Amino acid sequence: MKDILIILSPSRYFSSIISTMIGQHPQLYGFPELHLFSAESVEEILQNQVKCGKAAPPGLLRMLAQEHDGIQNTETILRAIDWCLGRRHWSTEKLFNYLVDLINPQIGVEKTPQTAKKVRYLERTYEYFPKAYYLHLTRHPVSSRNSIAEFSAHKVGRRKGELASLRSSVVDAFLVWYQFHSHILDFTNTLPVGQTMQIKGEDLLSEPDLYLTQIAEWLGLRSDAVAIATMKHPERSPYAYVGPAPALGGNDPQFMRNPHLRRGKVKEPSLKDFWQHQRWDWPNEATQEIFDAQELALISRDDLAASITRLANQMGYQ
Repeated sequence: MKDILIILSPSRYFSSIISTMIGQHPQLYGFPELHLFSAESVEEILQNQVKCGKAAPPGLLRMLAQEHDGIQNTETILRAIDWCLGRRHWSTEKLFNYLVDLINPQIGVEKTPQTAKKVRYLERTYEYFPKAYYLHLTRHPVSSRNSIAEFSAHKVGRRKGELASLRSSVVDAFLVWYQFHSHILDFTNTLPVGQTMQIKGEDLLSEPDLYLTQIAEWLGLRSDAVAIATMKHPERSPYAYVGPAPALGGNDPQFMRNPHLRRGKVKEPSLKDFWQHQRWDWPNEATQEIFDAQELALISRDDLAASITRLANQMGYQ
């Protein structure tokens, strides 16, 4: 079974641009979001996507079209849908290994944010790929919360003047941050030394030459100037742009609208200042949907901010 690199992070964590950058390394292949670790069978994956109004995960369809036909258009996407329907009896492990064989000798780079949503999904990654490398990608809790709020506002077509009210409901975003990273850390802490790396997305985007070189060396890959320069062009990936109907997704929409690496230092806000100036209610309806009753009971209103602060400090944020 071939090794792959699995990037673990919640949504809105620079994961699309960073995974695509890493996947541009000459020895790697950047998958779009495949959504294969959240179910045991292709049948279950297809059923889950139907609930969202999709025939199959857009990223999966785009990859099949690209690798089977060399081009992504409506015709090849429809052929990819038929291909998946004909293999609905496959396990997701069998499908994943088929995709890995398609890109041989390159090594796949997988990043589906949903993978870190549940412990069972993380455990499944290890069952399928026990020799995989895991990159834990982090982002400051305040800037990630702001990114989620701005994305949500754009998605529902809200006016800028209404963004403040949307941002005032922050508990759900912070709990997603807390839950996902807690799951990831609990999982990666069980892995052998050298199989996992944690990196701040802000650092990588601020100093790509330094951190891309570190990642390549960690993976035992080329780290020469040509390889690193190639990684700094995520826009060259076949999955860096909006796909054809009916597979428009596969990556973050904002990234697909502007997939170029932007130069300059990525700033980090102050978590201490946020706690001092922002008020929020706990718990709320969104909280109930994110956490089950057992998890919710472990986090009280009084210590939630302290818990988030401790975890943020552990990952290098203030």
